[in-house]
Amino acid sequence: MNDMSKIAHKAIFQTQEALAHVGRNRNALKIGVPKEVSFQEKRIPLTPLSVALLIEYGHEVIIEAGAGDASNFLDQHYAEQGARISHDRNEVFQSDIIIKIASPTLEEVGLMRNKQVLMSSHQPSLMDLQVLKALIRKQITALSYEYLKDEGGHLTVVRAMSEIVGATSVLIAAEYLSNIFDGKGLMLGGVTGVPPTEMVIIGAGTVGEYAARTAIALGAQVKVFDSSVYRLRRLQNNVGSRVFTSVIQPIVLNKAVRSCDVVIGAVRASNGRSPCIIAEETVSKMKPNSVLIDVSIDQGGCFETSEVTSHDKPVFRKHDVIHYCVPNIASRVARTATYALTNIFTPLLLQIGESGGMNNMIWSDKCIRSAIYLYQGMLTNKDIGDKFNLTSKDLDLLIVANQ
Repeated sequence: MNDMSKIAHKAIFQTQEALAHVGRNRNALKIGVPKEVSFQEKRIPLTPLSVALLIEYGHEVIIEAGAGDASNFLDQHYAEQGARISHDRNEVFQSDIIIKIASPTLEEVGLMRNKQVLMSSHQPSLMDLQVLKALIRKQITALSYEYLKDEGGHLTVVRAMSEIVGATSVLIAAEYLSNIFDGKGLMLGGVTGVPPTEMVIIGAGTVGEYAARTAIALGAQVKVFDSSVYRLRRLQNNVGSRVFTSVIQPIVLNKAVRSCDVVIGAVRASNGRSPCIIAEETVSKMKPNSVLIDVSIDQGGCFETSEVTSHDKPVFRKHDVIHYCVPNIASRVARTATYALTNIFTPLLLQIGESGGMNNMIWSDKCIRSAIYLYQGMLTNKDIGDKFNLTSKDLDLLIVANQ
């Protein structure tokens, strides 16, 4: 056997780990997961098993102590899978990529170093101009979950959270219809010989569809309104014929809202603020102790009477109608939401590593490009530019100029 044959023969019997290790650290990422400080944010972007997969591919994961406690993922769970648990918040923010759920605070931006990559939510209606300016000064490349698309062109994070929010909003409605919270004392759905509760859902998107599925499964009578016949047809096909659908005609919609027990507002604007669909006059004529849930509140709300509430004080009464207007409903079921999010973020981080970093990923993947709102400190999102009266630049042109 000649020398070349011996080398080849030896390679066949190498363990998989030894073979993989050769190119593993070439594009290794240092990923930081800070503990959320935003009010009542309980989700975390990565589960322990996701961390194990990232570390298997040679990436380093630093998690701030206690970051997963609210989702019932303990520090020891992460440490067992190879993550480094840090009690020093500054150390976490020195990573190549910072991945978190909520928009960064001014204090968090202060801990970041220049030209880092930030992956987070950034709800335009709730964004702080001072935070945006601080990110720009530090030349941060920032990705927004609200604009992140999958291969099919769907808003992947928005859709995942919408599925959870749609189902959860119906369960919330069931709580507030009961006597426990001084509601009507109704069971959502009803029983044999008792008329079912009536629910109106405004918006036939993902939230509307999953709300309708859950409500019908519980036995409620459901009416769905939307401005798009296409979306209504899609919902009808997905849910079945037990749901009443209609295009938004003010007279028909207002009549349905006045007579129903629960109304869920699930209208999502493609950009900017969600449209205000239901006027205060209509809300004032709803039945006493009816429940109004405004899922669109993170985009400004689709009811004139809506005001942002929190998980500590989730409801208020106006015109004797119970209003539930909490922006981050998914945090009520933080563990389920974390599993849904990590299924999106883990492959994305692996892909960034394989591409050789975020800049290469932006260059090669149009889905990522759609989610970038800051590129090395330059604003590239027109919606945010219009909101704060700032000039936005074309990301495609910036990438070409930097190649």
